[in-house]
Amino acid sequence: MNIEEYARCELPTLYGRFEVRVFRHEGDPDESIVISMGRDFRPDEIVFVRLHSECFTGEVLGSLKCDCQGQLDLALRKIAELGRGVVVYLRQEGRGIGLGNKIRAYAEQAKGANTIEANHILGFPSDLRDFRVAAPILTSLGIQRIALNTNNPQKIDALRQHGIEVVEVVPSLTEPNEYNQDYLRTKAEELGHANLVGALRVEE
Repeated sequence: MNIEEYARCELPTLYGRFEVRVFRHEGDPDESIVISMGRDFRPDEIVFVRLHSECFTGEVLGSLKCDCQGQLDLALRKIAELGRGVVVYLRQEGRGIGLGNKIRAYAEQAKGANTIEANHILGFPSDLRDFRVAAPILTSLGIQRIALNTNNPQKIDALRQHGIEVVEVVPSLTEPNEYNQDYLRTKAEELGHANLVGALRVEE
């Protein structure tokens, strides 16, 4: 997969000063964004990395229906603490179905469907995302060995299959709430996401 970095800047944030890079990739109209701290990554260095999919409702509106904003917040805080690391921000809203269809899926959930069933009602698979593009992006940064911040086994497999050595998996543990506990449980039971048992604490 051919990629091209075409924009870069330093950006002061609430978490610290990050470098932001924007990548185009062949055959995909969506850009990918790299948010990083630290430079000159070495091929033998184990770098803290998160692959994060865009979530307008969580990250902009503060929606309580998912854990996306909390996961991004934890990753950026961890990178700031370490002084080195990368978030690869992928424009794959709604597990790849887009914002409009995600809102349609939310309407189905309001009728009683879970997050997977809602996708199926609308004619979509459970997850349309493609994480392969992250591998050449990481390689372009000089990163080959990573500690991957994720609960999602698909991300681990995609990177390993495309030449990135996932040395360690760092779970992303957010606090559940009354609005997202069913969503978290469904991801664990039907999508194989790990380390989400804490969602059960809401009911105690």
